[in-house]
Amino acid sequence: MGFLRSLLVFSILVFLKYLSKIFYRHDFAFLGPTPANPWKDLRLVVFLNHTSLFEPIFLGGVPTSFMWRLAAHGVVPAADKTTDRPLVGLVFKFVAHHVIPITRERDETWFAVLQRIDPKSMIVIAPEGRMKRANGLDLHGKPMTVRGGIADILNAVREGRMLLAYSGGLHHVQVPGHIPNVFRTVRMRIENLEIADYIADRLREGGPENFKKSVMKDLDRRRDEYAPEEGKLRLSA
Repeated sequence: MGFLRSLLVFSILVFLKYLSKIFYRHDFAFLGPTPANPWKDLRLVVFLNHTSLFEPIFLGGVPTSFMWRLAAHGVVPAADKTTDRPLVGLVFKFVAHHVIPITRERDETWFAVLQRIDPKSMIVIAPEGRMKRANGLDLHGKPMTVRGGIADILNAVREGRMLLAYSGGLHHVQVPGHIPNVFRTVRMRIENLEIADYIADRLREGGPENFKKSVMKDLDRRRDEYAPEEGKLRLSA
């Protein structure tokens, strides 16, 4: 069943990739020192600047080898309010080998994510834990900030490569509650880091007692500095 699920997930991801390439242009660029194959052997993918449930559009800019790894070894925590949606939720349940609904609280659903991590896993997480609205704030009118769960993931993985994916935002494609636009350019900037080095840097910065706060602060800073500018916001009727 595991291999059959991997094939099913991979087929869905490939379909979404080429559907995206038909309707959108993809402006991807790498930042800083970049390995010869920056998509290979990743243990952790951190997606920053979460703005829309249409973010599978970004699959149009990633290689199929990355999608196979996601299908075979991907671990994706997804908000239960997303996976419970009738159509969108069904799609999100098949974006990785293990898609684990979470409540966004530090409860048994979060520990289920940590328990799924093994030496072959590639974890994909949106560490802000909620979605930015068109006014630049979250649903409750608060600024978007990284939450502390990403520190738990780093401590669980400990080593290997981490890819930080800075989204340019998708409000010019689809604002929550509005009809999506097509034939737009979606932008992403990408940074490759060694997890062990990143953990060591954060420990030097804040010490073990402030490791989580140091990670949250650093990722907020990187997102604000490196996320590309979104296309012109255009609301659909």
